[in-house]
Amino acid sequence: MLDVHIMEEIVLRALAEDIGTGDVTTRSIIPETQQITGKVMAKESGVICGIPMMIKVFEKIDPNIKVKPHMSDGDKAEQGDVIAQIEGPAVGVLEGERVALNLIQRLSGIATKTARFVDAVKGTKARITDTRKTTPGLRVIEKYAVKAGGGANHRFNLSDGILIKDNHIKAAGSITNAVNAARKNAPHTLKIEVEVETMAQIDEALNAGADIIMLDNMDIEAMQRAVERIDGKALVEASGNMGDKNLPEVAQTGVDLISVGALTHTVKAMDISLRFE
Repeated sequence: MLDVHIMEEIVLRALAEDIGTGDVTTRSIIPETQQITGKVMAKESGVICGIPMMIKVFEKIDPNIKVKPHMSDGDKAEQGDVIAQIEGPAVGVLEGERVALNLIQRLSGIATKTARFVDAVKGTKARITDTRKTTPGLRVIEKYAVKAGGGANHRFNLSDGILIKDNHIKAAGSITNAVNAARKNAPHTLKIEVEVETMAQIDEALNAGADIIMLDNMDIEAMQRAVERIDGKALVEASGNMGDKNLPEVAQTGVDLISVGALTHTVKAMDISLRFE
């Protein structure tokens, strides 16, 4: 469920960016009293996400605009399906059209891509999860779209968990030093994850008591050996250009999580349009 205050903040910022001081095209040719009905339609198949954002856009433009959803976030749409019907003042609908479509197209693109990756690992224990490689200012709604597509969320921000990466290790001097410092100084409620590149680092991370071990850019054979080495002593996450990897093969190594930055940083918007009747 999206927080209403977060939705409003994003929508108001997007509308201010797009409308500026006013829609001179619409207001110069369309009477204020003109009413329209229209349909938001899927021009290709995909998983729909962003309907609450679309409703919020038109609500903020003009409360007289009524949006009647025919689908819910997470539903699968086929080409030609009607996602929602819109009725109200033509001026307001035209002013909000681009922002509403931008939001639902991008979020549906994320949900659709996530669903495809989730399907690729079906039948294994691996879960597809996102990363912090999100559009600045849109993280909450983009991670919401990942969930709508059947994926899981990694950290929302740096306060959500301890993830010790290569530069942390270099700065601390070793994995052991970094984990020990985190145990001493961080809240006991947070799990500690360590990024590793070699078997020696896996051994060090296990000995230091890491809760989660992230396998960074390992090939399939190395991941298989890593899972065997870890042997259930910690959760195992595969990471590093996973969007370009053979995900069924990665999942079959026995990893628990596959984090895919491409879910949010490399997205093809779903083709969705608004057509007046």
